[in-house]
Amino acid sequence: MKVLQNLCSVRNLSLFDADTTGSLVKPDVALKQIEGEQAVLAIPGQDQETGPIVGGRHGSPVPLAGTSEPTPPIATQPKRFHGTASLDPTRGGRDASQIADEVIAHLSGLLGAKVTVTLEIEAEIANGASDNIVRTVTENSRTLKFTSHGFEQD
Repeated sequence: MKVLQNLCSVRNLSLFDADTTGSLVKPDVALKQIEGEQAVLAIPGQDQETGPIVGGRHGSPVPLAGTSEPTPPIATQPKRFHGTASLDPTRGGRDASQIADEVIAHLSGLLGAKVTVTLEIEAEIANGASDNIVRTVTENSRTLKFTSHGFEQD
């Protein structure tokens, strides 16, 4: 850029050979174009002092033979979410409702999203469950279409 600025201060131009081709440009127009091209070539992570690194050289706008110009990495968006939460057993409805409002609603509102919500219940009963509780919980689990349920002896 300094070379161009130095050349821009020269007012007289003499061509040594009639066959020499070239272009005359206005300095301010040329500087704007150069700055615009540098802004387009700016890639995150490049050497900001000397410009983009192309083919192992700094500041070269044209790639070396057999190489291609570096392309910036494409940012990918997350495609899956998973989460586990413990609910207060005395306030399970409240906690589940809050999770539904603040997490599930946002995910299921996305176009093309397939959201699966699973509620897992694990209970350790110190004195064991009575026959009445076993029957009630088993029937309710069946009625509510649990995919799996059951009591264990140990």
